[in-house]
Amino acid sequence: MDQPLRAQADALEHLLKAKSLLHDNDLQAFHHQVTEQWQPRNGARLCARAWTDRSFKAQLLTDGRAAAASMGLDMPEHHRSLVVLENTAEVHNVICCTLCSCTAFSIIGMAPGWYKDLEYRARVVREARTVLAEMGLHLPQAMRIRVWDTTTDTRYMVLPYRPAHTQGWTVQALEALITKESMIGVARLEQPPANAAVTAPTGAA
Repeated sequence: MDQPLRAQADALEHLLKAKSLLHDNDLQAFHHQVTEQWQPRNGARLCARAWTDRSFKAQLLTDGRAAAASMGLDMPEHHRSLVVLENTAEVHNVICCTLCSCTAFSIIGMAPGWYKDLEYRARVVREARTVLAEMGLHLPQAMRIRVWDTTTDTRYMVLPYRPAHTQGWTVQALEALITKESMIGVARLEQPPANAAVTAPTGAA
C-alpha cells in the first residue's frame, strides 16, 4: 500500500475506533476471512465439480449462489445473485466492474490490483480483445468475446473451458489447475504459457 493510501487508512481506522465503531477483533476477523476463507480455491471447487458432475453444472449455471451454498460457500447478503458464465471453444467470457472493483470475493478471492485499475475497467468493455492480448491472452479472431459488467447486487464468475488433456484427472487435480484469472476471464487453461503470469493492460499502474 502506498504512503498516501496508508495514511488515509490509518486515519479512518483511528476515527472509527474513536467512535467505537471498530474494534481490534473486527480487524482480526476480517484479516482471517481475507487470508483464509475468501480464496480462489472456493471457486475452483465449484468449477471442478461442474466439470465432473453434469447435474451440479446445470445448477451452477442456473443459480450460482444456491450451488455455492450447497457446497457450504457463503456470499454476503448484498451479493444477491451469482451468475456463472460458461466458456466454450467458440465463446470467451470476461468480467469487470466499470464503477469500482466489485467481484464475488468470497468465491474467487479479493480483486487483483489490475482489476481495480481504471485502465482495465474502462478499456475492457470497449476493446476486450486488445486488452486481453496485452495481458497475455491471445484469442483466435473467430472466438466471440462477451464482457460482463458487475451490477449492484449481481456478481459474475467464469466457468473455464476444460482442457482436453485433463480427462481422467481427479477432482483435486482439476481444482489445482483453476486460477482466479481464469475465473475472471483474463486467462484460459487449454495451453497455459510457460511461467504464466497475468500482467496489467498497457498503461495501467
